Amino acid sequence: MRTDWKKPRRFDRNLIVIGAGAAGLVSSYIAAMAQAKVTLVEAHQMGGDCLNTGCIPSKALLKSAKIAQAARDSARFGVTTGPVSIDFPAVMRRIREVIDTIEPHDSVERFTGLGVECLAGYARFIDPWTVDIALNDGGTQRLTAKSFVIATGAAPIIPSIPGIEDSGYLTSETLWDAMSARRQVPGRLVILGGGPIGCELAQAFQRLGSQVTLVEMADRLMLKEDAEAAVIVGAALSQEGVDVRAGHKAVRFEAGKRLMIAGPDGEIELAYNDVLVATGRRARLTGFGLEELGLVEKGRIAVNDRLATAFPHIYVAGDVAGNQQLTHGASHEAWFATVNALARPFKSFKADYRVLPRVTYTEPEVASVGLTEAEANAGGVAYELTRYELDDFDRAIADGETSGFVKILTSPGKDSILGATIVGAHAGEIIAELVFAMRHKMPLGKVLSVIHSYPTWSEANKFAAGQYRLARKPERLQRFARRWFDWQRG
Repeated sequence: MRTDWKKPRRFDRNLIVIGAGAAGLVSSYIAAMAQAKVTLVEAHQMGGDCLNTGCIPSKALLKSAKIAQAARDSARFGVTTGPVSIDFPAVMRRIREVIDTIEPHDSVERFTGLGVECLAGYARFIDPWTVDIALNDGGTQRLTAKSFVIATGAAPIIPSIPGIEDSGYLTSETLWDAMSARRQVPGRLVILGGGPIGCELAQAFQRLGSQVTLVEMADRLMLKEDAEAAVIVGAALSQEGVDVRAGHKAVRFEAGKRLMIAGPDGEIELAYNDVLVATGRRARLTGFGLEELGLVEKGRIAVNDRLATAFPHIYVAGDVAGNQQLTHGASHEAWFATVNALARPFKSFKADYRVLPRVTYTEPEVASVGLTEAEANAGGVAYELTRYELDDFDRAIADGETSGFVKILTSPGKDSILGATIVGAHAGEIIAELVFAMRHKMPLGKVLSVIHSYPTWSEANKFAAGQYRLARKPERLQRFARRWFDWQRG
């Protein structure tokens, strides 16, 4: 790494943020609220992937798909409907309307009003304190800053499968524009990748009328999640008609929209109308001058536990940091990166990921926080397991959504929570209570002592806590109590 750069005596800005996704917006907001002079540089759309091609459009699509499935399934609730018809252009119009409604929250106008200078263009480092900004209107601007936050996000990984460049593949970024031009859903859709994106979109498009084949190279779906949770989700997808091909590898694309996959029984040909690549995402690092600064190594930026790079005034947050790929995780990292950048050298904070939840929005949902059983076993962490089945849960029975469980890992001999996985309807909402308990080091017994409204889904946590207590009932005390009450009766 070069060391002969000359540091400016004065700086144009206290902070320059590169990228206006979740991390960049939060960083800019924090800096502006702290009264720092901050510039936010974004070449494309404010709001980044989450607003425009990720979280928001996908959840709007899932809602339409959920309504379609509920209509098909209505007879078991005593409601008879006619055949379900999907107006796919209307579905896509609604997705656009949802984005447009939320867009002002992330807009240039809002952030300018907060005191953030917003520049549309590409920022490129020319030394550790200076960026040249190629503005979208054709001009250029050079700025120096005391600190930087790099929040450039991530892009879909395109696997090197023979023929893929001529396959017409889509990604989570290109899917929405492509589908907006369609009169109907793809008749045959192949999705490569059985992670959260692949599973969510597989279920959604199957419910909207596609015949979906989900191809996953590993022997199961959702590798980061609890194995039992993945089994339940896989079974739900299969029951709804998705052809789940775990343990299969994409071998090559052939002319005529055909994909050859290989599994335990040899090669299989899949014909498709569209193929969606959802095999993961890779940090966006190219074109920002990061390589020239010596910050990029083996496809990533090395950061310390404060999210600082080898240059202590340059910080990284969000997907580009490579620690997680969650919108709320990006916001979480942005707080640490920005506060550390502005408070340097007087104060700094370690980024804490111990209670960072994640949710897959299939039906049933999968939500987790802290350690899974597999992670605890791999790390040699001792634990005790408490499990509560939702088929015994009053609200789940009333709603007809009894598939799933609450699984909680606690420290041996005490009820401090190490991790939790919830599979079921509203799992992403239910887990918030356990995240709160873990964040504030509250034992599981505290959850049991909270009064939960009946019958609500959040009661599942209380029943799980009750299972923990029931499995550890004080038998000696109970024997004494039994004798005492027998004596009282004479």
